Amino acid sequence: MNLKKKWLGWCAAALFISTQAQAAPIILATKSFTEQHILSAMTVQYLQKKGFQVQPQTNIATVISRNAMINKQIDMTWEYTGTSLIIFNHINKRMSPQESYDTVKRLDAKLGLVWLKPADMNNTYAFAMQRKRAEAENINTMSEMVAKIEHIRQTDPDSNWLLGLDLEFAGRSDGMKPLQQAYQMDLDRPQIRQMDPGLVYNAVRDGFVDAGLIYTTDGRVKGFDLKVLEDDKGFFPSYAVTPVVRKETLEAHPGLAEALNTLSAQLNNDVISSLNAKVDIDHQSPQQVAREFLQQKNLL
Repeated sequence: MNLKKKWLGWCAAALFISTQAQAAPIILATKSFTEQHILSAMTVQYLQKKGFQVQPQTNIATVISRNAMINKQIDMTWEYTGTSLIIFNHINKRMSPQESYDTVKRLDAKLGLVWLKPADMNNTYAFAMQRKRAEAENINTMSEMVAKIEHIRQTDPDSNWLLGLDLEFAGRSDGMKPLQQAYQMDLDRPQIRQMDPGLVYNAVRDGFVDAGLIYTTDGRVKGFDLKVLEDDKGFFPSYAVTPVVRKETLEAHPGLAEALNTLSAQLNNDVISSLNAKVDIDHQSPQQVAREFLQQKNLL
C-alpha cells in the first residue's frame, strides 16, 4: 500500500512539474523594426514545430529588453553584437567581428546570458549609392568614394557630391566627425543633407543625393538596387545578430540551443535583406514571410 501511495505521489509530482513547465512558455522579446518582426515570427514558428512553447513580446525597446533578461522577466532575444558592446558594456574600441562576439559572449556570461552562434550577417551602418552609377564609376569601397568626392571638390566644386545622413549620426560624437577623420574626408557643410533615416534610401534611389548612410540589411537596399560600399577601414562596428538566452532557460529546455543555432545558420545579409524587402516593399506580413522561408528550408 505504501509503495502504491509513493508511486501515486511520484506520478502526481511529475504531472505537476510537467504542467508547470507547460504553463511557463519561453518568453521571446524582439525590437520594433521589420528585421526583428521577421526573426520573432521565424523563431516562434520553428520552435513550436520543435515542441517548445513560445510567447513572443514584440516592439520591446533595447534597454528594456536587456534589463528584463537580467531580471529573469524574459528568456531570450535576438541581439546585435555591436549593441551589447557599445550600449550595454560601454566599449568603443575598434574590434573585428570575431573579437566583438568573443567579448560580449564573455562579459554577458557573467550575467547568466548565453550568446549562441551568430548569424553570418551584419546589420551595421554603411554608405550606399545607386548600383548602376557605382559600377559605372568603379566605386566599390568608401575610400574610393572619398577619393571621388575630393576629386570633384578640387576640379568641379559646382558639382560637389551630396551625402544623405540621418540626424542622429550627423550629430553623434561617434558619428560623422570621427568617420571623416578615419577616412580623411573633407566636406563643405552644404554637402551634408540631414534627413529622416527612412528618407535616405529614397534620396539615393531618386538621385537627390550622391550617396547615403544606410543599414546594410534594410530591404530597400535590395529593393531599390543600391550598392553597399565596403567599409575598407573598418570604421563601423559589427552588428551580427545572435540568439541570446538566459543560461537557466537553456538548462530547463534541452535542445533549445541546437534549434536556435539551426535558425541563425540560415541567415546572412542577402537572405535577411530579401526577407525585409518582402515586408517593407511587397507588404507581406512578417508571419507569412517567415513561414514561406522556413518551408523553403524544410524547417516547417
